[in-house]
Amino acid sequence: MADYKNVAPLEGFDWEAYANGSANTEVSHEAQEAAYEGSLNKIDDHKVVDGTVISINKREVVVNIGSKSDGIIPASEFRYNPDLKVGDTVEVYIENQEDKKGQLVLSHKKARASRSWDRVNEAMEKEEIIKGYIKCRTKGGMIVDVFGIEAFLPGSQIDVKPIRDYDIFVGKTMEFKVVKINQEYKNVVVSHKALIEAELEAQKQEIMSHLEKGQVLEGTVKNITSYGVFIDLGGVDGLIHITDLSWGRVSDPREIVELDSKINVVILDFDNEKKRIALGLKQLTPHPWDALDGELKVGDHVKGKVVVMADYGAFVEIAPGVEGLIHVSEMSWSQHLRSAQDFMKVGDEVEAVILTLNREERKMSLGIKQLKEDPWLNIEEKYPVGSKHTAKVRNFTNFGIFVELEEGVDGLIHISDLSWTKKIKHPSEFTKIGDPLEVCVLEIDKANRRLSLGHKQLEENPWDVFETIFTMDSVHEGTIIEMLDKGAVIQLEYGVEGFATPKHLVKEDGSQAQLNEKLQFKVIEFNKENKRIILSHSRIYEDVQRAAAREEKKAKAPRAAKKPETPAIQNQAASTTLGDIDALAELKAKMESEK
Repeated sequence: MADYKNVAPLEGFDWEAYANGSANTEVSHEAQEAAYEGSLNKIDDHKVVDGTVISINKREVVVNIGSKSDGIIPASEFRYNPDLKVGDTVEVYIENQEDKKGQLVLSHKKARASRSWDRVNEAMEKEEIIKGYIKCRTKGGMIVDVFGIEAFLPGSQIDVKPIRDYDIFVGKTMEFKVVKINQEYKNVVVSHKALIEAELEAQKQEIMSHLEKGQVLEGTVKNITSYGVFIDLGGVDGLIHITDLSWGRVSDPREIVELDSKINVVILDFDNEKKRIALGLKQLTPHPWDALDGELKVGDHVKGKVVVMADYGAFVEIAPGVEGLIHVSEMSWSQHLRSAQDFMKVGDEVEAVILTLNREERKMSLGIKQLKEDPWLNIEEKYPVGSKHTAKVRNFTNFGIFVELEEGVDGLIHISDLSWTKKIKHPSEFTKIGDPLEVCVLEIDKANRRLSLGHKQLEENPWDVFETIFTMDSVHEGTIIEMLDKGAVIQLEYGVEGFATPKHLVKEDGSQAQLNEKLQFKVIEFNKENKRIILSHSRIYEDVQRAAAREEKKAKAPRAAKKPETPAIQNQAASTTLGDIDALAELKAKMESEK
């Protein structure tokens, strides 16, 4: 509607005649039209002008700009300003003074856009507080309509406290400050948090000035992290470290507190400069060690839950905040070094015996092997010397095998006590780790918890029989099973082995005996104590040759006696040439055999 309050009445107009219907005005129609046109504002298309809101409903806002007709603007263009009311002045963009329907076409959105960049820059320069409409969520924050420009509101700039639900802000109109403008890319960043930080800073200073160590305050759980809980003390935040939530061990702070809950906390420490406040929750209750049963003593049995595992042991909580350590050495009577994880795991309910108890230092050591009898207490009765048992192979060394008869009772079988007949270089040739092995107890060392065991003693010593079979100079068939630098190992009957040096492996044709070759061997040494048989192949034919040489010598002896005597010097020469040669050869062979 046009505004007529400033239009003056025509001079000389007969109003009474007009009222009676017989007025004959002298004013022409053209003059009346000119007067009407003069009452309207002069406006041009595509200009931004101010208008007055004359009506508002859910769908549209009617604005008067002093033209022939009013303009209608969609209400959605004013959603950034929910406080809009009739009578407010708004800026509008004239798109068309008269469309096909004769309607004035206006746009508030375009008017804002045409001036928005200047307005945004001005707001930042003057640190002006402006209103904006939160249109939607985006990655990392929200999109805000500010003067028709889409500005970015980071999630961290919405409030001073962490935001858990961003969607509740969509569609709201809030106050902001422009904190950053990128002139090149026309990007605008706004903040709501900046409006309240200054006020909060004043509150923090006030609160910090009244803090004292040991003071108990009520606060609200603001945020929960893996390392602790942040508490809002009414404008300033404090941290309860996870270790100060409970006297017991806490794996997740959510086990103790809930978000937005109100709790009492005690101030442990604070730093005015860094605005840090350390809070405690467990300090509001007595230490569990102070409430521990005074009758509890060393030797008592207790039950608890494993709360922490380490290679060296397990921590068992027998009451909230009261823990004892079970060292791995106190988990089994076995002396084998093992990991505590082999015996228990976190969460296990265990029974243990108190080994040490120090109430002043709040330390306790526990044991579980003490729940069983020490197997070494009656070791002589259970494993007497000469008794036979089945053991489990646990470990190898170069000198023997460690076996376990039962948990906590170990023994050593020396490599020399594995077999009567075989020469074993390493125990792995004889058995495998984890295999059962029959053993015989040879000796008990109770003080050092050691048993000397044997395996070959399970059978009679076959060398008593071998002594009657492998007599000196007896000949036996054998196979060369191993060649060494110093000689060869020969496999004889009954599973016994002998040894021959290289010179005793020379065959009659002068060649050397080879691996896996089967030959006749003569026993040239038998040592029952050291279980050693020395053999020779070459001695067989050498002895035959010597025997033949002796027979030949005997046969020649009578003929030599019938010869006439010769001078001593000639006899000496003849003797050296004939008889002494055989004697020297025999002596040489004897010396070689002794070597």
